[in-house]
Amino acid sequence: MELAWFSGSFRLKPRETGGAGVILRFERVRPARSGAFQPLKSREITPKFLDRTIRALKRWRYDIVDLDEACRRAVTLPERRRFACLTFDGAAKDIITHAYPVLAKHRAPFALYLPTAFPDGVGEAWWLALEDIIARETRISMVIERKERHFKVWSASEKQELFDFLSSWLRAMSPQDLSFAINDLCKRYSVDLAALSRAASMDWDDLARLTADPIVTIGSATVNYPVLANAKDADAQREMAMGKAVGEAAFHRNIQHFAFPFGDRESFDRRHVVMAEQAGFSSAVSTIPGIVEAQGRTNLHALPRVAWDGRQRSLRMMRVLLSGMMFAPVLPTQHGR
Repeated sequence: MELAWFSGSFRLKPRETGGAGVILRFERVRPARSGAFQPLKSREITPKFLDRTIRALKRWRYDIVDLDEACRRAVTLPERRRFACLTFDGAAKDIITHAYPVLAKHRAPFALYLPTAFPDGVGEAWWLALEDIIARETRISMVIERKERHFKVWSASEKQELFDFLSSWLRAMSPQDLSFAINDLCKRYSVDLAALSRAASMDWDDLARLTADPIVTIGSATVNYPVLANAKDADAQREMAMGKAVGEAAFHRNIQHFAFPFGDRESFDRRHVVMAEQAGFSSAVSTIPGIVEAQGRTNLHALPRVAWDGRQRSLRMMRVLLSGMMFAPVLPTQHGR
């Protein structure tokens, strides 16, 4: 990436690919925290970095557009200026406390993909519970594959290693088994999963305040935010349909855009791309990196996004990524699937 920057080759890539633009993916926005063990730091940016990013996009002559405009440009001839679309996954409370003031100041349109169980107060943010338990404890015991396992985690690196192992193990489970496993772990270590999840999430009043502003687009991210690849087809279809229906009932508007929960290659496949289209969504986004090409060459129901790693603060590196030169194609196009 340094070579791409200093050689200037990143400037040529957009012209070579005919890319229409890029969809940026963020999750949490809050001030920097101290502490060696921060396993979810890659999913966070600071309000200051969000402000710098918006200013840089304007300086680089990107059009900051909403999802409807991004989809329109994905199926038309390339325009002179490329677009950038800002999206946020989940219903984290800090979106309204820290991100929205920055976005509103710039009048930058953005999309929020909502899993509706969380403002209802019944969503399970299992990743936050896992982080909390590992941060507090030095000895952790749990049942894995019907065997009692014991872990000693004293240092930040040991805690990080255990977090990575357990989060990967949990993500590979069916939604029902994952819920059972994380609730069992929370009971062992006196963590109120429901209260933790509610405290970290926006409620419906917060969301009503956001949707009153025309710069905000609300999309759906199912009800419970499951790994769709681990769910039965009927359950996956129900999650998509119910998430859409609840959002439309709450906001009295059509929910046209969808985000695959987690969104990487392991979390969904072509079955779910078809399901999203059949559910009536105009678009569906992944977290698979890539640029959006023009003239319908990118599948609107498997749109790539650049998921920014919050541990990186280099706008120089962001500009290289936005050029598209680091990415491979995501999934077959609409015409070829």
